[in-house]
Amino acid sequence: MRFTRCLAALTFLFAVPASVPALAGETAVMTSRVISAFKVGSPETRFGALEFVGGLELSSTTSLFGAVSSIRFRPDGRNFIAVLDTGHWMTGTVDRDGEGRLSDMSDLTITSMIDKDGQDETVKWNMDAEGMTIRGDDILVSFERRHRIDIYPLSGFETSRPKKSIPFLIPKNELRANGGFEMIAASPAESPLKGSIVIIAEKSVDKKGNLFAAVVDGPAKGLFSVRRHDSFDVTDGAFLPNGDLLILERRFNWATGIAMRIRRLKGADIVPGAVVDGDILITADFNYQIDNMEGLDVITGEDGATHIILTSDDNHSILQRNVMLEFRLVE
Repeated sequence: MRFTRCLAALTFLFAVPASVPALAGETAVMTSRVISAFKVGSPETRFGALEFVGGLELSSTTSLFGAVSSIRFRPDGRNFIAVLDTGHWMTGTVDRDGEGRLSDMSDLTITSMIDKDGQDETVKWNMDAEGMTIRGDDILVSFERRHRIDIYPLSGFETSRPKKSIPFLIPKNELRANGGFEMIAASPAESPLKGSIVIIAEKSVDKKGNLFAAVVDGPAKGLFSVRRHDSFDVTDGAFLPNGDLLILERRFNWATGIAMRIRRLKGADIVPGAVVDGDILITADFNYQIDNMEGLDVITGEDGATHIILTSDDNHSILQRNVMLEFRLVE
């Protein structure tokens, strides 16, 4: 385990996303392995405030598959849109067994993103997509390296240029080249933030060591910050129906490898000038079925409860995995 952990850690530290050819609308043939236990070798299902529902380990012979940075599900909780940090859109459907657990993934299609100048993903530094959210008829995508937030039309996004870019308020010179906006999320319309867009930097910190963050529009528009603990970086996030924000965090450590954590920030605490902190819902390391966890979304499950779905970024490495995990939030 220690040797495997070191190999994976080295891959994570030095991984550079593979250069892949621009292929329009390539359909990926998937192979899925069901993950029935979250903690390795244990039948336990309750982990902090979350209950493990099920998961999948995913692979494909299609070279474009992998490097998932962020995922958002449609209202049906089955069909999804994701962005890859190689500059691609990915759409597909999750399939479930008779008990409602993840069983497979189908109808997976991967398409090159297009920037405002009509360039595709072959210009890597320009198309490092790290976060996405859906609001109304728009998809908002956050990019690193050339830091920006672009708005694409939800209808026909696969072949569209962005309609426009929006200001992100955080001074650009404060953003690390590979540590910018990994998280962008649209708050519920009926919540303290009234549908506003919130962004949090992965690991760009202010003078007090807190993560830069902002509400980029709406009545609470302004800068705030998120307390950073234990060297965890923010990789994604999504709002709960009541307006609280879940953030997914990741940590790399030579001694223990990769770890992930989910924190819950109260929506009412997110106001200009605030330093926001929150309760930890779950923490997991390589003793659990995780990898380089980068994507998080919140859906309503078939049981009517709030479910959380996580995805990993394999960096197109043979030493890492693409996993999808599902939990039920236990209030």
